Amino acid sequence: MKLLRYRAGKEVLPGLLDNSGIIRDLSGHVPDITGAVLNDAVLARLAALDPSELPQVEGKPDLAPCVGQCGKFLGIGLNYTDHAEEMGMALPEHPILFLKATSSITGPNDDVVLPRGSVATDWEVELGVVIGTAAKYVSEEEALEHVAGYCVVNDVSERDYQTKLTGQWTKGKSCDTFGPIGPWLVTRDEVPDPQKLWLACDVNGVRRQTGSTSRMVFTVAQIISHLSQLMTLHPGDVIATGTPPGVGMGAKPKPVYLKSGDVMQLEIEGLGVQTQNVRSDSR
Repeated sequence: MKLLRYRAGKEVLPGLLDNSGIIRDLSGHVPDITGAVLNDAVLARLAALDPSELPQVEGKPDLAPCVGQCGKFLGIGLNYTDHAEEMGMALPEHPILFLKATSSITGPNDDVVLPRGSVATDWEVELGVVIGTAAKYVSEEEALEHVAGYCVVNDVSERDYQTKLTGQWTKGKSCDTFGPIGPWLVTRDEVPDPQKLWLACDVNGVRRQTGSTSRMVFTVAQIISHLSQLMTLHPGDVIATGTPPGVGMGAKPKPVYLKSGDVMQLEIEGLGVQTQNVRSDSR
């Protein structure tokens, strides 16, 4: 299934994308797409519905983040071998963990807003993992059983904030609008192997990133298992699993960063496309 959330006036409603690309309203069956409905039992109930009998959503509504009420937004750094090479950094011994504030989460096609003083805002297409059932001390072998599904994440990063403001990467990762998620949450039954997906990111129509999840240093299963030794992963938590090469910071002969008026388009095989316009903060 491809689950989603869409805006109807001041409301955000749950939906499903059918095989014809039509959005169907799920509000008669679940109140929202959150951790509370991402367990296997509820997902099986939704999967048993006949999409043609669900109300059709008219027009092209704005899409909200594909999962609501996210408790934790976790990021993994330097998790692609070829990305580490372009950055001139050694491969990590353990997954590098940072946090993105949940207030950075936006819809897949919402504007990315450059914060005041930003001079080094960068793009990062990433495979997002959404937890479906609580995971604590899980093995690699059972880790994927705790996944509800997968989505596209743009781990937008302000590199000066990340590297020069002293402290953790979180500062450069958590600005408002720096976490577009979606367009939909694709349930794990439609992604039999998360390590066999291609990813891409275009900026102003120019291909900047191309990669494959097969180049991950730590697999999705290894990441979930590792994190579950440190903390309980709860339903609705989102993990951004790292980015392939081609980020602006690694461009040669000098870095290239986002500016107002730029357009980003990100895609992951089978998980859909998201598009963001970049603008400066006018406040």
